Amino acid sequence: MLVNFLRNNKIAAALFTVLRIYLGYAWLNAGIHKLTGGFDASGFLKGAIANPVNGPDGIVYGGWVSFLESFAIPNADIFNVLIPWGETLVGLGLILGCLTSVAAFFAVVMNFSFMLSGTVSHNPTDIMMGFLIMVAGYNAGVFGLDRYVVPFFKKRFGKEVKGNKIAA
Repeated sequence: MLVNFLRNNKIAAALFTVLRIYLGYAWLNAGIHKLTGGFDASGFLKGAIANPVNGPDGIVYGGWVSFLESFAIPNADIFNVLIPWGETLVGLGLILGCLTSVAAFFAVVMNFSFMLSGTVSHNPTDIMMGFLIMVAGYNAGVFGLDRYVVPFFKKRFGKEVKGNKIAA
């Protein structure tokens, strides 16, 4: 019943419009600051390795620390591009309501990456908002470009959208 409300109700669509614009602004702002202010992920990555998340039995996310050591730091130049552009594009997607579920998915992935690296900050609340947007699906972007983009892709790749319902 709750999922049906989130996915099909116009009031929920309006609430999700406000939520996604709020979250999108945060992502866009973070991305723009990194793009214009000079961004280097290597300091953050080295800090995440030097001070990993610890529990009573030692390092909690050992696999993540290994990934950072063996892949992320040697390829920091790639992350110096991916992170600012990823944040900017996620922000634009959420604000414009364009491929909203995809933008929310990548927002959640980035939030989890930051949390696994030891940064809590506002990441848990951002994850909850992103998850709700993903559950709402098409309805979260219906008052945005998804109204036009999603039917185009559905028609082009096999499923047609009628109203908020997807017909096979």
